[in-house]
Amino acid sequence: MRVRYAARRSAIKAIEEHSSGAVHSSASSALTWETLQIVIVLVLVAVVFFGMIKEYVTPDVLAMAAVSLLLVCGILSTRDVLQVFSNSAPIAVGCLFVLSAALERTGVIARMGQAITRVSWKSPARAFVAMMISVAVVSAFVNNTPIVVIFTPVAIQLAHSLSIAPSRLLMPLSFAAILGGTCTLIGTSTNIIADGVAQKHGVAPIGLFEITIPGAIMALAGIAYMSLIGRHLLPDRQTLSETLIDLPQRKFLTEVLVPQGSPLIGKTPTEAGLTRKRGFHVIDIIRGEGTFDPEHGEPKLRAGDRIVIRTSAAEFMGLRNGGDVTFNSQQPHDLEPIATRGVRMMEGIVGPSSTFVGQRVRDLNLRQLYDTHILAIHRQNENLYRDFTELRLQFGDTLLLEGPQDGLKRLFERQELINLTEVTHRPFRDEKAWIAIAAVVLVIVLSAFNALPIAATALIAATTVIALGCLDAEEAYRAIHWPILILIFGMLAIGTAMETTGAANLIVQGVVAVIGHWGPVYVLSAIYFVTSALNAFISNNAAAILFTPIAIGLAEQLGCDPRPFVIAIMFASSADFCTPVGYQTNTFVFAAGGYKFLDFTKVGLPLNILVWLMASVLIPIFWPLYG
Repeated sequence: MRVRYAARRSAIKAIEEHSSGAVHSSASSALTWETLQIVIVLVLVAVVFFGMIKEYVTPDVLAMAAVSLLLVCGILSTRDVLQVFSNSAPIAVGCLFVLSAALERTGVIARMGQAITRVSWKSPARAFVAMMISVAVVSAFVNNTPIVVIFTPVAIQLAHSLSIAPSRLLMPLSFAAILGGTCTLIGTSTNIIADGVAQKHGVAPIGLFEITIPGAIMALAGIAYMSLIGRHLLPDRQTLSETLIDLPQRKFLTEVLVPQGSPLIGKTPTEAGLTRKRGFHVIDIIRGEGTFDPEHGEPKLRAGDRIVIRTSAAEFMGLRNGGDVTFNSQQPHDLEPIATRGVRMMEGIVGPSSTFVGQRVRDLNLRQLYDTHILAIHRQNENLYRDFTELRLQFGDTLLLEGPQDGLKRLFERQELINLTEVTHRPFRDEKAWIAIAAVVLVIVLSAFNALPIAATALIAATTVIALGCLDAEEAYRAIHWPILILIFGMLAIGTAMETTGAANLIVQGVVAVIGHWGPVYVLSAIYFVTSALNAFISNNAAAILFTPIAIGLAEQLGCDPRPFVIAIMFASSADFCTPVGYQTNTFVFAAGGYKFLDFTKVGLPLNILVWLMASVLIPIFWPLYG
């Protein structure tokens, strides 16, 4: 990339020196286009940043749209974009997703969580510390998103056993996973991506355990803060099911038949008296092979229609006796109860690999497939109890479900939703657990001794767990978070455009002009602070890709070793605690714990500042600026 940029500058210089007149005019035109390219790239970067904050479209689509525009403008060539897809870092990230899924599928991670719940904790404080330390240790070697996904129902169950609100444990769970991820190169995808970008700029590869000691010091400091201070700032938030006031009234799903000769024929359910005001909630109307959703207009009832009603036991007895809905007491029942089932209410959260993401609620067909109905949806700060059938589900949405035990069980077994009400015991491939563990150990050992690059060891290990049956091929493909990989590829291409046009160099020169006189330690601290601040609102991988080249450029301008600056970007891009949107694990527990946005700021901002200050001190000690 630098060769191309240097060649362009040399060509322009040669044209300038060739002759005057027309040649000078040509050189001027070339310089004008070069300047315009920089403007286009910087504007696109700003658009991508604000687009990620506003969430008009998903980050991966936004990044690839920007890449497409750069191709159209001729700023990026097809060769440039294809070279991005040969980058080894995203391949390593994808393989580590597969390894994490193998540990999950063979029950290794679940058993770690179960071990915590089996202990009879004498106080919530001890359970709090034990959970954070356990999660941090595991997250140092396994991708932290599946760790949080699996431990979330464990934490909720633990909270109930300790008689505390789940919100007292879920945010610390996410923070512990983030802190643990900063302790090794494979702890989070951000570390691998930053290392990959740095290697493209001539920085020697970062060792697997090179960041372990300072990362562990900061992790322990973070856990100490959460145990002594942060724990007391955590809110007591109700879960979605606890906010539904009339839960005791909702006990039965009743299926009733409209018989021949019923006076209800030709009337809508509302005209028939089946209204919420009278204690009846019509869920579905089944006619032959089709169904009608009452939320989208009520059909006229016909003989043979089956109506699924949610009602209390008392109202159900009224139906059975012909009570409130009998229009002529001399005639047979207007509605004949044909099936009554006890139902349960359970909460489920949309996971990162769920096919429910992006689908409209009405298209899920939960009633037909699982005899289950959605009562409410929690998204960020809002609980939706009705008029959500057109809503497209997102990662982290929490659904309050009602249905028979067997239907809910079948739904959760598909792994489209993670059960928050109870820890589900999915059949694990226990006999393959040693293979998954051995594969992870293989990655650690080979990478630690630099026997093979991390991408090669991860690929070998991922292939091994699939070939030996820890995962089947379909499960492996589902384990890979494709939107994250596409986002990484897109941001790498944008980073290439910043390099080749000179936009990155322009930013470096501006930063040096403003704060360069402060000295390298303060510049390193400043670049950490800026990266961390922006990472609170955009993808952590995007922040790492864009700021790593800038950090390296700053180091070169100051005459410093670029390695400590790269380390600063790795820590800053991974350690975000003050918003629920800057890191995927925060987003996941946001809805599950019923938090408000400012809950994260109140608890997490002091932790952000603590880690920033510690990193500013520790990084120059472990990686001298003038190496």
